[in-house]
Amino acid sequence: MKTKLRTSWRSVFCLASVLLFSGCNSVPDKRRSSAGNTPVATAPPRTALPMPPLSGKSLENMGWSLSDGSRNAFAEFKGKVLVLDFYATWCMPCRESVPHLIDLQRRYENDVKVIGLNVGGPDDIERVPEFSREMKIQYPLGVPDNDLANLLLADVDAIPQTFVFDRNGKLAQRFVGFDSSTGEQIDRAVAAALNSTAD
Repeated sequence: MKTKLRTSWRSVFCLASVLLFSGCNSVPDKRRSSAGNTPVATAPPRTALPMPPLSGKSLENMGWSLSDGSRNAFAEFKGKVLVLDFYATWCMPCRESVPHLIDLQRRYENDVKVIGLNVGGPDDIERVPEFSREMKIQYPLGVPDNDLANLLLADVDAIPQTFVFDRNGKLAQRFVGFDSSTGEQIDRAVAAALNSTAD
């Protein structure tokens, strides 16, 4: 009997660990953006290409708003490798990815731009300054335009999602979720994107 109980508890512990470290489950609708249906659930890590169909839309003028009130457009980063990371402060895999993103920005300071984009809903945006201090984040944090979030996250309702764009603004690789191997995969995608030449 004790052996069965131990086995059951081990199974429960293993399952809980996998769920905790690979992704968060769906959350209530109150965490969805009031301005749109921004995805906020998380899923196990995987990569996917190509990105969702553009349906005639261009990324060039899409962008995000920063906490100081300024706005960036995608086109401003041509010539650099751009890493867009969609996250929420309450998402454990998102938190686990942050140290890697901080290190990535530090290592490639002049050639790579990491931008964190919060999709945790209106309540979560208020928690971003504290989250930034707690995690010691040095890269910019913003909120994506609805068009950008709806386009890039259209086919997978999951976070974290990390998009690596090459110097020409072309998607090099997309990552859904974060675990121990994802950081190395992101590094390889960034290194390959750095070898691309700007048109």
